[in-house]
Amino acid sequence: MKRTKLKYVVLIFVIAVAFIGLWGWTVLSRGFSARDEPNSVEAFVAGRLRRLAIPRAAREANNPVASSPEVLSGAMEHFSDHCAICHANDGSGKTLIGRGLYPKTPDMSQAATQDLTDGELYYIIENGIRFTGMPAFGEGSAGTGDEESWALVTFIRHLPQITVEEVEAMKTMNPKSPAELEKEERIRKFLKGDDSIPSGSSHEHHH
Repeated sequence: MKRTKLKYVVLIFVIAVAFIGLWGWTVLSRGFSARDEPNSVEAFVAGRLRRLAIPRAAREANNPVASSPEVLSGAMEHFSDHCAICHANDGSGKTLIGRGLYPKTPDMSQAATQDLTDGELYYIIENGIRFTGMPAFGEGSAGTGDEESWALVTFIRHLPQITVEEVEAMKTMNPKSPAELEKEERIRKFLKGDDSIPSGSSHEHHH
């Protein structure tokens, strides 16, 4: 009986080694590119590692910030200014940066994000996720009292119901590029009567 069990263990070990070797050969043969989608094995391992990285107490933490129109409005502005560059205003991740990351920025309106606990979402905002493009935005304190991050959790919960009007309003809160700021400054000076400022058409690049 013991020999039979040992044979099974050895067989499973050999299969596992062969599988890992085949996977490694496949990866090395095609190279590494951020354009690729993570395969099922990577996604499974990443999900488990993320869960292990979040302490149980943090996972079970409840959002101390009560949801209200004021909280949602403030969180929406915060998200537009700090998060939308990667996550998009609607949380879809369909941005130039979001699509270029590996793994790709997730659609936060979907179950993979919405099924996380409030504590997990808060912990991820505060501490980031290793080996991804998600940085840590917290101050590194042991407490869980950052109201802005908790308010963002409230906004993330709102994403599945976000309206077209809300997304349009958020566009006015997104950070402006240097080119946009320069154009606004030219217009401001022109309106003040500074005729030395050339028209924007001769200095703008069109793509």
